[in-house]
Amino acid sequence: MGKVTGFMEYQRIEEGYKPVPDRVKNYKEFVIGLTDAQAETQAARCMDCGTPFCNNGCPVNNIIPDFNDLVYHQDWQTALDVLHSTNNFPEFTGRVCPAPCEAACTLNVNQLPVGIKSIEHAIIDRGWEQGWVKPQPARVKTGKRVAVVGSGPAGLAASQQLARAGHDVTLFEKNDRIGGLLRYGIPDFKMEKSHIDRRVEQLKAEGVTIKTSTLVGELPKDSKVTNWAKETISPVFLQQDYDAVLLTGGSEQSRDLPVPGRELAGIHFAMEFLPQQNKVNAGDKLKGQLRADGKHVIVIGGGDTGSDCVGTSNRHGAASVTQFEVMPQPPEQENKPLVWPYWPMKLRTSSSHDEGCVREFAISTKEFIGEKGKVTGLKTVHVEFKDGKLVDIPGTEKTYKADLVLLAMGFVNPVATVLDAFGVDKDARGNAKATTDFSGGYATNVPKVFAAGDMRRGQSLVVWAIREGRQAARAVDEFLMGFSDLPR
Repeated sequence: MGKVTGFMEYQRIEEGYKPVPDRVKNYKEFVIGLTDAQAETQAARCMDCGTPFCNNGCPVNNIIPDFNDLVYHQDWQTALDVLHSTNNFPEFTGRVCPAPCEAACTLNVNQLPVGIKSIEHAIIDRGWEQGWVKPQPARVKTGKRVAVVGSGPAGLAASQQLARAGHDVTLFEKNDRIGGLLRYGIPDFKMEKSHIDRRVEQLKAEGVTIKTSTLVGELPKDSKVTNWAKETISPVFLQQDYDAVLLTGGSEQSRDLPVPGRELAGIHFAMEFLPQQNKVNAGDKLKGQLRADGKHVIVIGGGDTGSDCVGTSNRHGAASVTQFEVMPQPPEQENKPLVWPYWPMKLRTSSSHDEGCVREFAISTKEFIGEKGKVTGLKTVHVEFKDGKLVDIPGTEKTYKADLVLLAMGFVNPVATVLDAFGVDKDARGNAKATTDFSGGYATNVPKVFAAGDMRRGQSLVVWAIREGRQAARAVDEFLMGFSDLPR
């Protein structure tokens, strides 16, 4: 333990933000990370608990007390080794993870928790600056070939682990660049794509073969899923040509809102809107890009994707941005004795909200209205819970002006045709049916075909995708070799 009394002596230090007027002018990251001295002081607050709940709160089980202690003692390189032992891509999670580890921090019982996420961010950024992050190619090759389908965080993590185990890995991605929803779902102002590019180069140096613009199976003609594929590969070919296939695609089927007027122009899924801006930021030229300039924007959905739409709309120069959430407004402060160490339900205000947004809670959209085939507004009503279900509150009807409506209500399941093409059984939610048991984990009903990440568990966090990618890699390695030294 670094400083025995640190948690009593030091206060939590938050990462800073660049001023709103400056950051909304571009799509660059605007978080001001901790200095080395601030990170060391923050790490001194760690209590080195006998039972580190933070470790269990973290989906990848980061060894948090250990790297905190190492940072406090200024042994940054070893801290990076400890961090990498459980997390392939801490620069991703250090930027976009909601930090369930901090909710589980013992200090969070009656004080502000240790800034674990900011320390992780500081460790990996220093690692890249100092050149400590290097390729780790396998010393011995197994001769086994593995196809990984989908290059989001689950696919990237699995590919890296399998390559380091000595297998010949080919990573297939239907879009024109690697990264999945990291690339085309998360805005650049939350995570610049250079972080993905560096990891892609590392994977190549470790022996991973990468094939972009390559769709495995086919998308339905009416699919709204972004697809820039130029080549299509049959699942039968992968099953014949590879010793194992791991499906790690995202949960990309957006939840729709089938109310009157849905067919009006100007109503789009968030995943029609967000990827386009990321492509423009990458230097691509798009015709007819969806933009919010001068428009009254309504974002339906109160989660992270909705927040990303808010931030992007403000950078476009929207006239106004309003975000709807059908659930009641949660309390500003959770009841810690009741919920700790679990993830609490409380009001969360994102940096995008701070940039300008009206938030409406307990509100339901009943109808889209328009003129000449284009949306001009929404008819809404406030709702409340009665007998376990949401019901309309009479007299609360209201009409909102809207020139652009973005549907950000989550994702229901992966694109069904991919699973259907392989003949993979699906669960009740339409995800790939595969267990996480120690024996035969992540295996589907189809011989030598595995599934992990959002493809298996449904829409979730980046950190959960990394966990599943790592665990599935071990399962595939064990399937191929009869045993595995990869961490689970």
